[in-house]
Amino acid sequence: MKPIYETPLASRYASDTMLRLFSPDTRFTTWRKLWTELARAQMELGLPITQAQVDALERSQSPINYEEIAAREREVRHDVMAHIYGYGLMAPEAKGILHLGATSCYVTDNADLILYRDALRHIRAQLLAAMGKLADFAEKYAATPCLGYTHYQPAQPVTVGKRASLWLQDLLLDLEELDDVLRAVRFLGCRGTTGTEASFMELFGGDTAKIDEMNRRIAAKFGFEKLYDVCGQTYPRKLDSRIFGVLSSIAQSASKFATDVRLLQHDRQLDEPFEDKQIGSSAMAYKRNPMRCERICSLSRYVIADAQTGAMTASSQWLERTLDDSAIRRISVPEAFLATDGVLRLVQNVAGGLRVNEKIVEKTLRDYLPFLATEILLMEAVRRGGDRQAVHEIIRAASMEATAKLKAGEPFDLPASLAADPAFGMTADEIRAMLKPESFIGRCAEQTLALAAKCRALTQGAAGTAEEISL
Repeated sequence: MKPIYETPLASRYASDTMLRLFSPDTRFTTWRKLWTELARAQMELGLPITQAQVDALERSQSPINYEEIAAREREVRHDVMAHIYGYGLMAPEAKGILHLGATSCYVTDNADLILYRDALRHIRAQLLAAMGKLADFAEKYAATPCLGYTHYQPAQPVTVGKRASLWLQDLLLDLEELDDVLRAVRFLGCRGTTGTEASFMELFGGDTAKIDEMNRRIAAKFGFEKLYDVCGQTYPRKLDSRIFGVLSSIAQSASKFATDVRLLQHDRQLDEPFEDKQIGSSAMAYKRNPMRCERICSLSRYVIADAQTGAMTASSQWLERTLDDSAIRRISVPEAFLATDGVLRLVQNVAGGLRVNEKIVEKTLRDYLPFLATEILLMEAVRRGGDRQAVHEIIRAASMEATAKLKAGEPFDLPASLAADPAFGMTADEIRAMLKPESFIGRCAEQTLALAAKCRALTQGAAGTAEEISL
């Protein structure tokens, strides 16, 4: 163990893929690639830069001379200038044209845009994998009746799969929002200190077409088709706010799913995965705590809270830019991605190993089904010639008595109680014959299978499954 603090997001929750993506080495290598492509575009468009200088920049992108850069930063107190110095040491023939016409945000902001786009694509793959697991579960239990709940009080029956389809639809809506955000990501390009491109007007002798072409070429090298129409020194921090928004939305959906599983595990209807040697409590050896779902809720809460920094930063940028966005973005954006990554891999793990205790599900529904069926029993009794108001009173009185007995821990047979009154006009066996769970679930199976099929079409061919996570 190192004698310094390390974020648990790195040591416990996030995937190797996301950790590599937001590593210093990936970031600073991307800076060097951006400097190389700037020089290449400027050379191709007629500035006095040679192919040898571009080649020197390209072959010096990695490994990075971090010790020399760190020593320089301690002197100049400017990270980008320290990296320019270090890059120049490795490519001395290109030192004179490095960063020509650019400002620091050329590398910092464009690199962030590249990393965020790639991180969103990774989150998208994890989201699709989670949807696939939930679609499998929903299809399997599409027609398995269970007690429904509103206000966490017994309500009309649904099916286990239909309930899972609600979780699945939340993730589908998140996918639609994520795709909108991905489409909105644009490249900043090289715009100068206040976004006016004045330095490039000087370099290119006022040839605006060449400036536009330079930015288009650099953007294309990094896979971007669009650039922002206008900007200050930075790209609009509204994008960060939108990224935070979709990560928060995913966290909200995941937390809802995990909370529902926690409630149903309390009722013994569902169980999250539990390993053979897993310990639930240091004192209570019998415990099977829903720790994975609790972890989903915990990490999701962090993402939802962290997302507020995006709105606060976007709303407080002064004029063409201010630097109070820098420190917070270095922390909040990568950590939001790391935490969301961990959340989605946990959702995959839980959804892929979710156990339905079908006997308990069936018993729970049967215990409440006579109450839930009273509206249908009322209509049947009237159809047989009963007085609607009289039958309603029989049901009301018997239901109140049954509820009181059940709360006192005493058994009560509601069908027998209803049949005991001749005015009801039905025998206990006739009443029980109507209490078939599958008669009360409406279109649950149809709705569930339709949504699962829709999501299946989206998830087929999606990249990969979740990396192993410490659970």
